[in-house]
Amino acid sequence: MPAERPELPRGWPPAFARGEANRRALVVLAALRGISPRRLRELAWRVGDAAACLEEVRRGRAGSPKDREAARVLDPAELLRRAEGVGARPVAPGEDEYPPSLLDLADPPAALFVRGARLEPARRVAVVGARNCTPAGAEVALELGRALAAAGVWVVSGAARGIDARAHEGALAAGGPTAAVLGCGIDLAYPPRSRRLLDRIAEAGTVASEYAPGVLAEPFRFPARNRLIAALSEAVVVVEGAEESGSLITADHALDLGRQVLAVPGPVTSPLSAAPLALIREGATMIRGPADLLDDLGLGAASAPTPSASGLGMLEQRVLAHVAGPVLPEQVARAAGLALPEVLAALTRLELLGLVRSVGGRVERRGALWGRPAPPGA
Repeated sequence: MPAERPELPRGWPPAFARGEANRRALVVLAALRGISPRRLRELAWRVGDAAACLEEVRRGRAGSPKDREAARVLDPAELLRRAEGVGARPVAPGEDEYPPSLLDLADPPAALFVRGARLEPARRVAVVGARNCTPAGAEVALELGRALAAAGVWVVSGAARGIDARAHEGALAAGGPTAAVLGCGIDLAYPPRSRRLLDRIAEAGTVASEYAPGVLAEPFRFPARNRLIAALSEAVVVVEGAEESGSLITADHALDLGRQVLAVPGPVTSPLSAAPLALIREGATMIRGPADLLDDLGLGAASAPTPSASGLGMLEQRVLAHVAGPVLPEQVARAAGLALPEVLAALTRLELLGLVRSVGGRVERRGALWGRPAPPGA
């Protein structure tokens, strides 16, 4: 029976990143593919600092043969020039800018490459979900991002298309800070069309990666990235996701770290409801929209933006036009001339957006939308 590994102290050795030689070594270590943060941390506690770790790799005592070759040929000065080319800087453990919450991880990053503002010690909440999200899910993510930013909370996500991008866009629309954590080098954009969004995030908030410039996006890097999203946040909100969604990995990391997990329910017939419904069944907090989220964070619904009917599809507009005082869904279906399943699906989306609410089996409009005239052509 193999001997158990001794439990390591929290974080990294005190001298791990101290001095210019160690900082340059860190930049190279962040470019290696075959040595994980967990293994690197074990090595660091054995040999003392980053330069010694890099020497172990160069001598073939750690990492893979490809890592050994890369460690010998990679030029830290060139990697730093590439980072500076996109306005990024390396941040090492022990520096003021290194987020202390990352040290809650058993495998904290040995370095971060950061574009934009420093991650201030402020409240941060992650909003994550499906790349191929529904229009309703995209709208919910946008409103959650907007509400959090309006309340002064950083919105953390992964800048992927779909839910991630919409959460970032909501925060930017509210003029608030947002942070994107990448699964590739800090100088790259994945997918490439996210480049403009990343530039906007860097202008208003922070873009961060544990990977050195030039490191390509690979499937195994995204689950690793998700642990950073969870560690940077006090809570993780899952909006939509399939049964094997990567957002479940983020939620699992959050639970391991003692963070709160919240989920937005969706129709049980939708494959993209599988992840949030599974989380709710396992004990995650169900939220119906921004007001619920802010209440659960202790920020109060007063900070939530007024629900808006702009951007609704024709079906949702038509259903909303026939909701006034408390009415049964069947009454809405008859008045709108629609099939009941269509109406129920639309009402679910409208409730997620905070535009209607359920009261004893009936539905009614919420807040400032009460009594608003029907949209033209409804």
